[in-house]
Amino acid sequence: MSVSTSETPFFSAPDAAHPEGLLSPRYRAATLGMVALISLIAFEALAVTTAMPAVARELDGLKLYALAFGGTLATSVIGMTLAGRWSDIRGPGLPLWSGLACFVTGLLLAGFAPTMDMLLLGRLVQGLGAGGMSVALYVVVGRLYPEVMRPKIFAAFSAGWVVPSMIGPAVSGLIVQSVGWRWVFLGVPLLAVPAAVILRPALSQLPAMTPGARPSARAVYLAFGAAVGVCLVFIAGQQQGWVAAAVLVPAVALLGGCARSMLPAGTLRAARGLPSVILLRGLAASAFFGCEAFLPLLLSREHGLSPLWSGMALSAGALGWFSGSWYQGHYATMSREALLKLGTGALTVGVAVTASAAWPVVPVAVSIAGWALTGLGMGLLYASLSVLMLKLSPPEEQGANSSALQLCESVTVATTLAVGGSLFAALIASSSTGAFLANFALAGVLAVLGMVVARRTHAR
Repeated sequence: MSVSTSETPFFSAPDAAHPEGLLSPRYRAATLGMVALISLIAFEALAVTTAMPAVARELDGLKLYALAFGGTLATSVIGMTLAGRWSDIRGPGLPLWSGLACFVTGLLLAGFAPTMDMLLLGRLVQGLGAGGMSVALYVVVGRLYPEVMRPKIFAAFSAGWVVPSMIGPAVSGLIVQSVGWRWVFLGVPLLAVPAAVILRPALSQLPAMTPGARPSARAVYLAFGAAVGVCLVFIAGQQQGWVAAAVLVPAVALLGGCARSMLPAGTLRAARGLPSVILLRGLAASAFFGCEAFLPLLLSREHGLSPLWSGMALSAGALGWFSGSWYQGHYATMSREALLKLGTGALTVGVAVTASAAWPVVPVAVSIAGWALTGLGMGLLYASLSVLMLKLSPPEEQGANSSALQLCESVTVATTLAVGGSLFAALIASSSTGAFLANFALAGVLAVLGMVVARRTHAR
């Protein structure tokens, strides 16, 4: 498929190529509402990382610190699965409002929590809602926007993630210092609810659809099994030695078994077309986030960078991601499959160059340039995979396939971080260079596999 786009601003005005832009009267409310929700989900995910140390101190919750992150990721798997199935039956409206209700309820529980147990409950409910909303928003894109506009709306989604990644931690730190950590949770509902209300007229424009098959009880059980697996994998990543292996091996087995049944047939063997699109999302995300998890620590430990400058280095990847996403949505004239090959190539080279920071003699600027290239590759990949997934999905399966796309990412990223954490803990005492290189090598292998799978995304 060739996508022809004109050189227009990010939110373009109508032109001959497509008569309406993202901010034309028909799409304005939907565009603004969805990007606002994406931005708030992203801000909350990033801001909580900054606020959690203060939370753990005040609520004496250090023992539950890891679960406060892993539990949210685990319940998001359940939310993704349920929202995908129900979107195919009733449309995305009900899953979106239900997800919003869970998201806001979780934030309120966490914000008013008198104990760490209550805060953990709030985080679990919040993850359930965030997972549901993210899938429902993808289905809205598939049902509301014509195919020619989808690259641009997914580029707008990327912008919704990049801006919070640049300012979220700093804003969160300011909130914690000035008014307290509770407002990191309590402030978001004040913006999330109005953003969702803006979407109401847009949802009424969605075309009628033929309901798909109702989700079986087995699908629900598999979602809960995968959630337990994600949580155990996350816990394993916090352990060391034989304890880590004892938890990680059965966790990965449980997670893999459930995920295999929840993903489209042929995903794990990279069957051509949609299965390879979904698998590539998981491989690329794992390579990127597996590298990102250790880059700030590497720059701080081996090169003496302050937390501020380490964070600025990560911003290079965020800007690269946004640039790649902008390009694919506004200027790219090549096919989606060609963009995937270009993106996986940039991702692979970028990870290799970034890894050079493991040697202190290599200038930091080289690694930062590599990280920007890694982000550029992800920007080309991420939105293109979303566009291809919707293109290859019949309308009555867009919910299930949107769920599978995001589920594959969550499962593979969680597993990669757990394996990487265990490798790092096992090697750091003997060789810090070896510990970091082991994780970059893992990310590099995943990126190379992504290059192979990218050639199989074209359906015959």
